[in-house]
Amino acid sequence: MLSLDFSEIRNAFEFVSSGSRDENNAYVCKKTGVIYWTSTTLDLEEEVPKDLETSLDYVEVPHKNELKLGQSLALTFIDQTLPDEYNFVASLFRKRGAYRRFKDMLQYQGLLEKWYAFEEQASDDALLAWCEENEIKLIDKEQ
Repeated sequence: MLSLDFSEIRNAFEFVSSGSRDENNAYVCKKTGVIYWTSTTLDLEEEVPKDLETSLDYVEVPHKNELKLGQSLALTFIDQTLPDEYNFVASLFRKRGAYRRFKDMLQYQGLLEKWYAFEEQASDDALLAWCEENEIKLIDKEQ
């Protein structure tokens, strides 16, 4: 079983999730544990294997939306902390700039730090499950 530092997986996940789907990608080599980074918008100047996307030797690090850590997570948070605002927040996500307005509302309510902690825990939990599914043993994060 492949062993990696959780921080390496987390960094790759944050890179992938920092853009829209397929804008930034990261792939873990199942044999060596090396993480390869690619981007359609950034010049990373890193040589990567040509078969990253087709070979079974690599597993693609998921985007946050693939792990249901985008809009649905925000709505789950609102449902738990401000259930009376659920419909309002849901309407925010029908327009561009939703996350900015969502975070502005949380700042106004004094809940922004609570949101960040909730989001981080949900991300960690989802990444731990993803690592387990892909037979990646983590050396610095309790499972």
